[in-house]
Amino acid sequence: MTDVLPGAEPFSADGGPHGVLVLHGFTASPQSVRGLAQAFAGDGFAVELPRLPGHGTTEQDLATTTWDDWLGTAQAAYDDLAGRVDRLVLAGLSVGGALASVLAADHPDVAGLAVVNPAVQPSPELRAVVEEVLASGEEFVPGIGSDIADPANEELAYGRTPIRSLLSLFDASEKLGGRLGDITCPVLILTSPQDHVVPPADSDALAAAVSGPVERVTLERSYHVATLDYDRDIIIERSLAFAREVTAA
Repeated sequence: MTDVLPGAEPFSADGGPHGVLVLHGFTASPQSVRGLAQAFAGDGFAVELPRLPGHGTTEQDLATTTWDDWLGTAQAAYDDLAGRVDRLVLAGLSVGGALASVLAADHPDVAGLAVVNPAVQPSPELRAVVEEVLASGEEFVPGIGSDIADPANEELAYGRTPIRSLLSLFDASEKLGGRLGDITCPVLILTSPQDHVVPPADSDALAAAVSGPVERVTLERSYHVATLDYDRDIIIERSLAFAREVTAA
């Protein structure tokens, strides 16, 4: 079994009657959203932050996994937490936001969905480029991690991205587009206008498609991994307020 990198360990905390499931992004690890998870725990929520399969170890490990593996782990964490709390909030960064959106669509009883720069709208042009690279015999493309404006912080992410795993994400995102209208809970969307990984248009698409009430927050000073960037305190403040409100409703 491959060793987990220091800082990539999952996070879990017992708490009061309500809980939050926090999900990290593609090629990254729990490190990128650990501060947010710990803030929820400090506010009295039960928290689960799983490490998605293939993440936080090696690029080769990730290359053996797909969207179905990541969603399976997210679903298992959801089931465990839902069995221990009265109301549950879903939170996620990037692809973690996409996974959280699927769970929100599948479980209409969730109290709320809070996402940071969610990746919910695949680019056909990018997919074509990636498929061309795979056809040439390459199995990896350059990494997408650590898109952060603050030079004092760095994301624990892979230097390369497995193409086949990335294509499974594209497949899932295409299916997810037709499910966003099934999300009926309140939704908090925090978006960085200067995102070099996921276009802000993904946040707009999510906001336009969901059936529940939507709250938008703009993260002016941060790039994609905003949970480790200049606006991380704003994310914590607004996410805590949102979670308190929707679990008290």
